[in-house]
Amino acid sequence: MAQLRFDISVSLDGFIAGPDPNTEQPLGAGGERLHEWAYELEAFRRMHGMAGGAVNRDSEVVEESTGNTGAFIMGRRMFGGGEGSWDESWRGWWGQDPPFHAPVFVLTHHPREPLVMAGGTKFTFVTDGIESALAEARSAAGDKDVAVAGGADVAQQYLAAGLLDEFQIHVSPVLLGAGTRLFGDDATDVQLEIERVVESSTVTHIRYRVVR
Repeated sequence: MAQLRFDISVSLDGFIAGPDPNTEQPLGAGGERLHEWAYELEAFRRMHGMAGGAVNRDSEVVEESTGNTGAFIMGRRMFGGGEGSWDESWRGWWGQDPPFHAPVFVLTHHPREPLVMAGGTKFTFVTDGIESALAEARSAAGDKDVAVAGGADVAQQYLAAGLLDEFQIHVSPVLLGAGTRLFGDDATDVQLEIERVVESSTVTHIRYRVVR
């Protein structure tokens, strides 16, 4: 059965981005360090239009997390472009050929016409909430999974609403000290089971199933 899930890199002290994110450092100060484990992997490089790269257990984990994804959901901040009404010249952080290669549904309060990019990526801007975005994403994905691409607030909303099936965190051996936390301080009535742990010299992958 197709699932709703998310994958995200997180620091050992629980942050998915460093402090003071901006257009020059979208992941904040030090945030790029969270993803260093992935940059030289064959699966990651292929997604970004690059050749070569290492094929190992980390690369296999990336391959698994993307191989059955038919659509993505992300928040306005993940797509970027600032707050308020859209600057139509902003087309995302990823250039003309974003790494998604599938429909992407962007949660926002401000309408915008769909944005068709190279490589099969189409950004659709959804203004009527997380359930509507999920319905559109599932329709687009067919029998494949839908992935929450970020950020933390969007993942938290789907988890709190009981709509998320599983998630995988990639724990980097990095301490950021401040920034954007994966989970907030509010207690939630969510039960989790660990499905798998994969270790390497650069990162630990932990996959959780949400218990209904």
